[in-house]
Amino acid sequence: MLSYPVRIALIAALGGFLFGFETAVISGAEKTIQGLWQLSSGWQGFTVASSLIGTVVGSLIAGAPAKRFGRKKVLLVIALMYLLSAIGCAASSMWLLFVLFRFVGGIAVGTSSVVGPMYISEIAPAALRGRLAGSFQLNIVAGIFIAYLTNFLFAGLGENAWRWMLGIMVVPAGLFWILVRTIPESPRWLILNGRDAEAMPVLQKLGETNVPALMEEIRHSVASHTESLFKSKYSKPIVFAVILAMFNQLSGINAIIYYAPRIFEMAGFDKAQSYLQPVYMGAANLLFTLLAMLFIDRFGRKKLLLIGSVGMIVFLGLTAMAFRGGADRNVIIYLIGFIAFFAFSQGAVIWVFISEIFPNSVRSQGGSLGSFTHWIMAAIISWTFPVIVQSSSKGGFYSFVFYTLMMALHLLFVWKFLPETKGKSLEKIQEELGIKD
Repeated sequence: MLSYPVRIALIAALGGFLFGFETAVISGAEKTIQGLWQLSSGWQGFTVASSLIGTVVGSLIAGAPAKRFGRKKVLLVIALMYLLSAIGCAASSMWLLFVLFRFVGGIAVGTSSVVGPMYISEIAPAALRGRLAGSFQLNIVAGIFIAYLTNFLFAGLGENAWRWMLGIMVVPAGLFWILVRTIPESPRWLILNGRDAEAMPVLQKLGETNVPALMEEIRHSVASHTESLFKSKYSKPIVFAVILAMFNQLSGINAIIYYAPRIFEMAGFDKAQSYLQPVYMGAANLLFTLLAMLFIDRFGRKKLLLIGSVGMIVFLGLTAMAFRGGADRNVIIYLIGFIAFFAFSQGAVIWVFISEIFPNSVRSQGGSLGSFTHWIMAAIISWTFPVIVQSSSKGGFYSFVFYTLMMALHLLFVWKFLPETKGKSLEKIQEELGIKD
Protein backbone atom coordinates (compact mmCIF):
# COMPACT_ATOMS: atom_id res chain seq x y z
CA MET A 1 0.00 0.00 0.00
CA LEU A 2 1.25 3.50 -0.86
CA SER A 3 2.39 5.70 2.03
CA TYR A 4 0.41 8.85 2.78
CA PRO A 5 2.90 11.36 1.27
CA VAL A 6 3.24 9.24 -1.87
CA ARG A 7 -0.52 8.96 -2.27
CA ILE A 8 -1.28 12.65 -2.00
CA ALA A 9 1.75 13.59 -4.14
CA LEU A 10 0.49 11.33 -6.92
CA ILE A 11 -2.96 12.91 -6.77
CA ALA A 12 -1.47 16.40 -7.05
CA ALA A 13 0.74 15.15 -9.88
CA LEU A 14 -2.35 14.26 -11.96
CA GLY A 15 -2.35 17.94 -12.86
CA GLY A 16 0.85 17.11 -14.71
CA PHE A 17 -0.98 14.43 -16.73
CA LEU A 18 -3.47 17.04 -17.92
CA PHE A 19 -0.59 19.45 -18.54
CA GLY A 20 1.10 16.90 -20.82
CA PHE A 21 -2.10 15.85 -22.56
CA GLU A 22 -3.17 19.41 -23.32
CA THR A 23 0.31 20.22 -24.58
CA ALA A 24 0.62 17.30 -27.02
CA VAL A 25 -2.95 16.70 -28.19
CA ILE A 26 -2.90 19.66 -30.59
CA SER A 27 -0.26 17.87 -32.68
CA GLY A 28 -2.93 15.57 -34.08
CA ALA A 29 -5.34 18.37 -34.89
CA GLU A 30 -3.16 21.27 -36.03
CA LYS A 31 -2.98 20.47 -39.77
CA THR A 32 -6.75 19.75 -39.97
CA ILE A 33 -7.47 23.02 -38.17
CA GLN A 34 -5.17 24.90 -40.56
CA GLY A 35 -7.20 23.63 -43.50
CA LEU A 36 -10.57 24.07 -41.80
CA TRP A 37 -10.04 27.78 -41.12
CA GLN A 38 -7.60 28.36 -44.03
CA LEU A 39 -4.81 29.71 -41.85
CA SER A 40 -1.46 31.00 -43.07
CA SER A 41 1.68 29.55 -41.47
CA GLY A 42 1.91 32.63 -39.22
CA TRP A 43 -1.70 32.36 -38.02
CA GLN A 44 -1.32 28.61 -37.69
CA GLY A 45 1.67 29.19 -35.42
CA PHE A 46 -0.40 31.65 -33.41
CA THR A 47 -3.30 29.17 -33.11
CA VAL A 48 -1.00 26.49 -31.74
CA ALA A 49 0.82 29.01 -29.54
CA SER A 50 -2.45 30.49 -28.17
CA SER A 51 -2.38 27.82 -25.50
CA LEU A 52 1.21 28.76 -24.69
CA ILE A 53 0.26 32.43 -24.42
CA GLY A 54 -2.33 31.34 -21.84
CA THR A 55 0.36 29.27 -20.19
CA VAL A 56 2.60 32.31 -19.87
CA VAL A 57 -0.27 34.22 -18.23
CA GLY A 58 -1.10 31.30 -15.94
CA SER A 59 2.49 30.86 -14.80
CA LEU A 60 2.82 34.60 -14.18
CA ILE A 61 -0.30 34.92 -12.02
CA ALA A 62 -0.21 31.50 -10.30
CA GLY A 63 1.91 32.58 -7.34
CA ALA A 64 -0.57 35.15 -6.01
CA PRO A 65 -3.67 32.92 -5.62
CA ALA A 66 -1.51 30.00 -4.41
CA LYS A 67 -0.12 32.29 -1.73
CA ARG A 68 -3.44 33.85 -0.75
CA PHE A 69 -5.94 31.00 -1.07
CA GLY A 70 -3.72 27.94 -0.68
CA ARG A 71 -2.36 25.31 -3.01
CA LYS A 72 -5.36 22.95 -2.80
CA LYS A 73 -7.99 25.50 -3.82
CA VAL A 74 -5.94 26.56 -6.82
CA LEU A 75 -5.54 22.92 -7.91
CA LEU A 76 -9.35 22.55 -7.83
CA VAL A 77 -9.78 25.61 -10.05
CA ILE A 78 -7.15 24.23 -12.44
CA ALA A 79 -9.18 21.03 -12.84
CA LEU A 80 -12.30 23.02 -13.74
CA MET A 81 -10.37 25.07 -16.31
CA TYR A 82 -9.11 21.89 -17.98
CA LEU A 83 -12.72 20.68 -18.19
CA LEU A 84 -13.89 23.94 -19.73
CA SER A 85 -11.04 23.95 -22.26
CA ALA A 86 -11.68 20.38 -23.40
CA ILE A 87 -15.40 20.91 -23.90
CA GLY A 88 -14.95 24.32 -25.55
CA CYS A 89 -12.23 23.27 -28.01
CA ALA A 90 -14.09 20.13 -29.07
CA ALA A 91 -17.36 22.00 -29.64
CA SER A 92 -15.98 25.18 -31.29
CA SER A 93 -17.27 26.05 -34.74
CA MET A 94 -15.45 29.41 -34.93
CA TRP A 95 -11.69 29.92 -35.01
CA LEU A 96 -11.82 32.74 -32.46
CA LEU A 97 -13.72 30.59 -29.94
CA PHE A 98 -11.27 27.76 -30.48
CA VAL A 99 -8.35 30.08 -29.75
CA LEU A 100 -10.15 31.37 -26.63
CA PHE A 101 -10.66 27.89 -25.18
CA ARG A 102 -7.08 26.95 -26.07
CA PHE A 103 -6.03 30.04 -24.13
CA VAL A 104 -8.07 28.89 -21.10
CA GLY A 105 -6.40 25.48 -21.25
CA GLY A 106 -3.04 27.22 -21.40
CA ILE A 107 -3.80 29.19 -18.25
CA ALA A 108 -4.54 25.88 -16.53
CA VAL A 109 -1.23 24.42 -17.77
CA GLY A 110 0.78 27.44 -16.65
CA THR A 111 -0.83 27.54 -13.22
CA SER A 112 -0.46 23.79 -12.84
CA SER A 113 3.25 23.96 -13.71
CA VAL A 114 3.77 26.28 -10.73
CA VAL A 115 1.35 25.02 -8.10
CA GLY A 116 1.63 21.25 -8.66
CA PRO A 117 5.39 20.96 -8.05
CA MET A 118 5.13 23.58 -5.29
CA TYR A 119 2.54 21.55 -3.40
CA ILE A 120 4.45 18.28 -3.83
CA SER A 121 7.78 19.77 -2.70
CA GLU A 122 6.08 21.16 0.42
CA ILE A 123 4.54 17.84 1.51
CA ALA A 124 7.42 15.54 0.52
CA PRO A 125 10.04 14.33 3.04
CA ALA A 126 13.56 15.40 1.95
CA ALA A 127 14.67 11.83 1.14
CA LEU A 128 11.74 11.36 -1.26
CA ARG A 129 11.34 14.88 -2.61
CA GLY A 130 13.19 14.34 -5.89
CA ARG A 131 11.12 11.29 -6.80
CA LEU A 132 7.82 12.72 -5.59
CA ALA A 133 8.31 16.12 -7.23
CA GLY A 134 9.55 14.24 -10.27
CA SER A 135 6.24 12.35 -10.36
CA PHE A 136 4.75 15.57 -11.73
CA GLN A 137 7.06 15.30 -14.75
CA LEU A 138 6.27 11.58 -15.01
CA ASN A 139 2.59 12.46 -15.27
CA ILE A 140 3.37 15.11 -17.90
CA VAL A 141 5.05 12.55 -20.13
CA ALA A 142 2.30 10.01 -19.46
CA GLY A 143 -0.18 12.66 -20.62
CA ILE A 144 1.89 13.30 -23.75
CA PHE A 145 2.03 9.57 -24.51
CA ILE A 146 -1.73 9.10 -24.05
CA ALA A 147 -2.41 12.18 -26.20
CA TYR A 148 -0.30 10.75 -29.03
CA LEU A 149 -1.99 7.38 -28.61
CA THR A 150 -5.55 8.77 -28.65
CA ASN A 151 -4.65 10.99 -31.62
CA PHE A 152 -3.54 7.86 -33.51
CA LEU A 153 -6.68 5.93 -32.47
CA PHE A 154 -9.06 8.77 -33.38
CA ALA A 155 -7.27 9.74 -36.62
CA GLY A 156 -9.50 7.48 -38.72
CA LEU A 157 -12.82 8.89 -37.51
CA GLY A 158 -13.23 11.32 -40.39
CA GLU A 159 -13.37 15.09 -40.58
CA ASN A 160 -14.42 15.49 -36.93
CA ALA A 161 -11.64 13.28 -35.56
CA TRP A 162 -9.89 16.37 -34.17
CA ARG A 163 -12.89 17.09 -31.95
CA TRP A 164 -12.61 13.66 -30.34
CA MET A 165 -8.87 14.15 -29.88
CA LEU A 166 -9.40 17.39 -27.96
CA GLY A 167 -12.63 16.46 -26.14
CA ILE A 168 -11.45 13.24 -24.51
CA MET A 169 -9.56 15.32 -21.92
CA VAL A 170 -12.82 15.74 -19.96
CA VAL A 171 -12.26 12.27 -18.48
CA PRO A 172 -8.93 12.86 -16.68
CA ALA A 173 -9.95 16.45 -15.83
CA GLY A 174 -13.07 15.24 -14.02
CA LEU A 175 -11.10 12.57 -12.18
CA PHE A 176 -8.49 15.13 -11.11
CA TRP A 177 -11.17 17.43 -9.66
CA ILE A 178 -12.69 14.57 -7.64
CA LEU A 179 -9.37 13.35 -6.22
CA VAL A 180 -7.94 16.77 -5.30
CA ARG A 181 -10.89 17.23 -2.95
CA THR A 182 -9.45 14.38 -0.83
CA ILE A 183 -5.95 15.81 -0.20
CA PRO A 184 -4.91 18.17 2.64
CA GLU A 185 -3.68 21.71 2.28
CA SER A 186 0.11 22.17 2.23
CA PRO A 187 1.33 22.22 5.86
CA ARG A 188 3.94 24.85 5.02
CA TRP A 189 1.24 27.14 3.60
CA LEU A 190 -0.84 26.58 6.75
CA ILE A 191 2.11 27.53 8.97
CA LEU A 192 2.86 30.62 6.87
CA ASN A 193 -0.73 31.69 7.47
CA GLY A 194 -0.70 31.09 11.22
CA ARG A 195 -2.80 27.91 11.09
CA ASP A 196 -0.45 25.75 13.15
CA ALA A 197 -3.23 23.63 14.65
CA GLU A 198 -4.22 22.44 11.16
CA ALA A 199 -0.62 21.95 10.02
CA MET A 200 0.52 19.75 12.92
CA PRO A 201 -1.65 16.66 12.17
CA VAL A 202 -0.78 16.88 8.47
CA LEU A 203 2.96 16.87 9.23
CA GLN A 204 2.45 13.93 11.59
CA LYS A 205 0.61 11.97 8.89
CA LEU A 206 3.43 12.78 6.48
CA GLY A 207 5.79 10.90 8.82
CA GLU A 208 7.80 13.88 10.04
CA THR A 209 9.59 13.43 13.37
CA ASN A 210 9.89 16.17 15.98
CA VAL A 211 7.05 18.17 14.40
CA PRO A 212 7.25 21.18 16.80
CA ALA A 213 10.93 21.72 15.92
CA LEU A 214 10.18 21.44 12.19
CA MET A 215 7.34 23.95 12.49
CA GLU A 216 9.66 26.38 14.23
CA GLU A 217 12.29 25.88 11.51
CA ILE A 218 9.70 26.62 8.82
CA ARG A 219 8.58 29.79 10.62
CA HIS A 220 12.20 30.88 11.09
CA SER A 221 12.95 30.41 7.38
CA VAL A 222 10.35 33.03 6.47
CA ALA A 223 11.53 36.59 6.91
CA SER A 224 8.22 37.99 5.72
CA HIS A 225 5.30 36.23 4.09
CA THR A 226 4.81 39.30 1.87
CA GLU A 227 8.47 39.71 0.94
CA SER A 228 9.35 40.61 -2.65
CA LEU A 229 11.28 38.08 -4.74
CA PHE A 230 13.38 40.73 -6.49
CA LYS A 231 15.99 41.37 -3.83
CA SER A 232 19.72 40.89 -4.18
CA LYS A 233 19.80 38.01 -1.69
CA TYR A 234 17.60 35.96 -4.04
CA SER A 235 19.74 36.62 -7.11
CA LYS A 236 21.23 33.11 -7.20
CA PRO A 237 17.99 31.12 -7.25
CA ILE A 238 16.49 33.63 -9.73
CA VAL A 239 19.39 33.25 -12.15
CA PHE A 240 19.51 29.45 -11.81
CA ALA A 241 15.75 29.01 -12.33
CA VAL A 242 15.45 31.46 -15.24
CA ILE A 243 18.42 30.14 -17.21
CA LEU A 244 17.48 26.49 -16.65
CA ALA A 245 13.91 27.22 -17.78
CA MET A 246 15.15 29.00 -20.90
CA PHE A 247 17.41 26.13 -21.90
CA ASN A 248 14.58 23.64 -21.36
CA GLN A 249 12.69 25.18 -24.28
CA LEU A 250 15.73 26.12 -26.36
CA SER A 251 16.21 22.37 -26.80
CA GLY A 252 13.23 22.54 -29.17
CA ILE A 253 11.21 20.07 -27.11
CA ASN A 254 7.85 21.83 -27.45
CA ALA A 255 8.25 22.43 -31.17
CA ILE A 256 8.84 18.69 -31.57
CA ILE A 257 5.88 17.80 -29.34
CA TYR A 258 3.47 20.26 -30.96
CA TYR A 259 4.42 19.53 -34.57
CA ALA A 260 5.46 15.87 -34.43
CA PRO A 261 3.24 14.59 -37.30
CA ARG A 262 4.29 17.55 -39.47
CA ILE A 263 7.98 16.84 -38.76
CA PHE A 264 7.57 13.20 -39.76
CA GLU A 265 5.81 14.17 -42.99
CA MET A 266 8.78 16.43 -43.72
CA ALA A 267 11.00 13.39 -43.16
CA GLY A 268 9.12 11.35 -45.77
CA PHE A 269 6.52 9.40 -43.77
CA ASP A 270 2.95 9.13 -45.06
CA LYS A 271 0.03 10.55 -43.06
CA ALA A 272 -0.85 7.35 -41.18
CA GLN A 273 2.79 6.75 -40.23
CA SER A 274 3.16 10.38 -39.20
CA TYR A 275 0.49 9.84 -36.53
CA LEU A 276 2.06 6.55 -35.40
CA GLN A 277 5.69 7.70 -35.00
CA PRO A 278 4.89 10.15 -32.15
CA VAL A 279 3.46 7.22 -30.16
CA TYR A 280 6.95 5.69 -30.16
CA MET A 281 8.39 9.03 -29.07
CA GLY A 282 5.84 9.25 -26.26
CA ALA A 283 6.68 5.73 -25.11
CA ALA A 284 10.41 6.57 -25.00
CA ASN A 285 9.60 9.76 -23.09
CA LEU A 286 7.64 7.79 -20.51
CA LEU A 287 10.25 5.02 -20.16
CA PHE A 288 13.22 7.34 -19.65
CA THR A 289 11.30 9.57 -17.25
CA LEU A 290 10.64 6.45 -15.17
CA LEU A 291 14.37 5.70 -15.24
CA ALA A 292 15.13 9.28 -14.18
CA MET A 293 12.78 8.89 -11.20
CA LEU A 294 14.85 5.92 -10.06
CA PHE A 295 18.11 7.89 -10.19
CA ILE A 296 17.25 11.53 -9.41
CA ASP A 297 17.68 11.12 -5.64
CA ARG A 298 20.64 8.76 -6.07
CA PHE A 299 22.70 10.55 -8.72
CA GLY A 300 21.38 14.05 -8.05
CA ARG A 301 19.90 16.72 -10.29
CA LYS A 302 23.18 18.02 -11.71
CA LYS A 303 24.56 14.67 -12.90
CA LEU A 304 21.33 13.86 -14.75
CA LEU A 305 21.50 17.23 -16.50
CA LEU A 306 25.10 16.67 -17.57
CA ILE A 307 24.39 13.21 -18.98
CA GLY A 308 21.31 14.48 -20.78
CA SER A 309 23.11 17.46 -22.30
CA VAL A 310 25.66 15.26 -24.04
CA GLY A 311 23.00 12.94 -25.44
CA MET A 312 20.78 15.79 -26.63
CA ILE A 313 23.68 17.47 -28.44
CA VAL A 314 24.45 14.24 -30.32
CA PHE A 315 20.90 13.41 -31.39
CA LEU A 316 19.82 16.96 -32.22
CA GLY A 317 22.94 17.24 -34.36
CA LEU A 318 22.06 14.01 -36.17
CA THR A 319 18.52 15.27 -36.75
CA ALA A 320 19.88 18.50 -38.25
CA MET A 321 22.14 16.55 -40.59
CA ALA A 322 19.22 14.34 -41.65
CA PHE A 323 17.13 17.37 -42.66
CA ARG A 324 20.08 18.91 -44.47
CA GLY A 325 19.79 16.20 -47.11
CA GLY A 326 15.98 16.39 -47.42
CA ALA A 327 13.64 13.54 -46.44
CA ASP A 328 15.30 10.96 -44.16
CA ARG A 329 13.32 8.28 -42.35
CA ASN A 330 16.14 7.87 -39.81
CA VAL A 331 14.74 11.02 -38.18
CA ILE A 332 12.49 8.83 -36.01
CA ILE A 333 15.58 7.12 -34.52
CA TYR A 334 17.32 10.43 -33.84
CA LEU A 335 14.26 12.06 -32.29
CA ILE A 336 13.63 9.07 -30.05
CA GLY A 337 17.25 9.37 -28.93
CA PHE A 338 16.79 13.07 -28.22
CA ILE A 339 13.54 12.47 -26.32
CA ALA A 340 15.19 9.74 -24.24
CA PHE A 341 18.03 12.00 -23.09
CA PHE A 342 15.70 14.97 -22.58
CA ALA A 343 13.35 12.88 -20.44
CA PHE A 344 16.25 11.50 -18.38
CA SER A 345 17.60 14.98 -17.67
CA GLN A 346 15.90 18.31 -18.39
CA GLY A 347 12.40 16.88 -18.40
CA ALA A 348 12.79 15.15 -15.05
CA VAL A 349 14.79 17.86 -13.28
CA ILE A 350 13.30 21.24 -14.18
CA TRP A 351 10.13 21.24 -12.07
CA VAL A 352 11.91 19.54 -9.15
CA PHE A 353 14.75 22.08 -9.18
CA ILE A 354 12.56 25.17 -9.52
CA SER A 355 10.23 23.99 -6.75
CA GLU A 356 13.09 23.52 -4.26
CA ILE A 357 15.62 26.26 -5.08
CA PHE A 358 13.56 29.15 -3.66
CA PRO A 359 13.08 29.82 0.09
CA ASN A 360 9.68 29.37 1.73
CA SER A 361 8.96 33.10 1.83
CA VAL A 362 9.18 33.55 -1.96
CA ARG A 363 8.63 30.03 -3.30
CA SER A 364 5.30 30.85 -4.94
CA GLN A 365 6.82 33.93 -6.65
CA GLY A 366 9.96 32.03 -7.65
CA GLY A 367 7.95 29.15 -9.07
CA SER A 368 5.92 31.61 -11.11
CA LEU A 369 9.06 33.28 -12.45
CA GLY A 370 10.66 30.00 -13.49
CA SER A 371 7.49 28.73 -15.10
CA PHE A 372 6.82 32.08 -16.81
CA THR A 373 10.30 31.99 -18.36
CA HIS A 374 9.80 28.40 -19.49
CA TRP A 375 6.48 29.15 -21.17
CA ILE A 376 7.39 32.44 -22.81
CA MET A 377 10.27 30.60 -24.47
CA ALA A 378 7.91 27.75 -25.42
CA ALA A 379 5.51 30.23 -27.03
CA ILE A 380 8.30 31.83 -29.07
CA ILE A 381 9.74 28.49 -30.24
CA SER A 382 6.34 26.97 -31.10
CA TRP A 383 4.99 30.10 -32.84
CA THR A 384 8.03 30.51 -35.07
CA PHE A 385 8.67 26.85 -35.93
CA PRO A 386 6.07 26.48 -38.74
CA VAL A 387 7.10 29.83 -40.19
CA ILE A 388 10.77 28.79 -40.31
CA VAL A 389 10.22 25.33 -41.77
CA GLN A 390 7.84 26.62 -44.45
CA SER A 391 10.02 29.59 -45.41
CA SER A 392 12.89 27.47 -46.69
CA SER A 393 13.62 23.93 -47.86
CA LYS A 394 16.39 23.95 -45.24
CA GLY A 395 14.14 25.24 -42.44
CA GLY A 396 14.25 21.94 -40.56
CA PHE A 397 18.05 21.88 -40.76
CA TYR A 398 18.45 25.43 -39.45
CA SER A 399 16.02 24.82 -36.58
CA PHE A 400 17.80 21.71 -35.32
CA VAL A 401 21.26 23.26 -35.68
CA PHE A 402 20.07 26.08 -33.42
CA TYR A 403 18.71 23.61 -30.83
CA THR A 404 22.02 21.71 -30.91
CA LEU A 405 24.05 24.85 -30.21
CA MET A 406 21.74 25.80 -27.34
CA MET A 407 22.28 22.42 -25.66
CA ALA A 408 26.03 22.90 -25.93
CA LEU A 409 25.64 26.14 -23.97
CA HIS A 410 23.33 24.34 -21.53
CA LEU A 411 26.04 21.76 -20.84
CA LEU A 412 28.50 24.53 -20.01
CA PHE A 413 26.01 26.30 -17.70
CA VAL A 414 25.16 23.17 -15.71
CA TRP A 415 28.80 22.07 -15.40
CA LYS A 416 30.14 25.43 -14.27
CA PHE A 417 27.36 27.05 -12.24
CA LEU A 418 24.38 24.91 -11.19
CA PRO A 419 24.35 23.70 -7.53
CA GLU A 420 23.29 20.25 -6.37
CA THR A 421 20.16 20.03 -4.15
CA LYS A 422 19.59 16.30 -3.65
CA GLY A 423 18.86 14.99 -0.15
CA LYS A 424 18.68 18.43 1.47
CA SER A 425 15.76 20.03 3.28
CA LEU A 426 14.28 23.12 1.67
CA GLU A 427 15.60 25.17 4.57
CA LYS A 428 19.12 23.68 4.19
CA ILE A 429 19.18 24.61 0.48
CA GLN A 430 18.32 28.19 1.47
CA GLU A 431 21.19 28.23 3.96
CA GLU A 432 23.75 26.87 1.46
CA LEU A 433 22.79 29.52 -1.09
CA GLY A 434 23.73 32.12 1.51
CA ILE A 435 20.17 33.43 1.88
CA LYS A 436 19.66 34.79 5.38
CA ASP A 437 16.50 36.12 6.96
